[in-house]
Amino acid sequence: MNANWTDFNDADSQTSYDLIPKGTIVPVRMTIKPGGFDDSNRGWTGGYAMRNPETGSVYLNCEFVITQGPYARRKVWSLIGLFSHKGPEWGNMGRSFIRAILNSSRGISEKDNSPQAAQARRINGLADLDGIEFLAKLDVEKDQHDNDKNVIKFAITPDHKEYGNHGTGGGAPPAPPAPATSQAPAATGGWQQNGPAGGDQSPQQNWQQPVQQSQPAQSAQGVPPRPQWAQ
Repeated sequence: MNANWTDFNDADSQTSYDLIPKGTIVPVRMTIKPGGFDDSNRGWTGGYAMRNPETGSVYLNCEFVITQGPYARRKVWSLIGLFSHKGPEWGNMGRSFIRAILNSSRGISEKDNSPQAAQARRINGLADLDGIEFLAKLDVEKDQHDNDKNVIKFAITPDHKEYGNHGTGGGAPPAPPAPATSQAPAATGGWQQNGPAGGDQSPQQNWQQPVQQSQPAQSAQGVPPRPQWAQ
């Protein structure tokens, strides 16, 4: 590094942030920016949900980090709807997306209605989604300034022909959901949640830190083992 900070000849060149082509399939790790809004009657606890003070809509503010491939380490931001006063459509779309995320992460076919599959689609709370890894299809939409941006609204499940051709590049398999108790929710995707303390703290303080594991976690409670692409 040049000792003279005013000399920028040795500075790195800017990184290009061109859009990733629409339809590109990538493995991602999803983290939730804590919003500090809870509603225990709906199962929204831990400060993960965010509420728009003007519209009253509730959603998850998510960051998706691409974990492998030519776009590794690139980030995409999207919202997952939980509730809207305009009607159930937005919340239902969010539930469908979360179902697909669980199917993708845990290797469950959309058509599988077995007890094991049903168990794999259950979570203890929103904390179980913070750090989850799955396959995603990138899309492009307009932002508030009418500029194009990448978004993620679709998870690739085992029913998709591209499912077996990708990998997340490491990490332990997601822990299966356990019956609700007073204990903290199990970690997912080999990451451990420290738990947000509220919306007034810096989000980075509440996001997840990697946990070293010498052996892959074993499947339990009838939940299928981690899919081949994620090993």
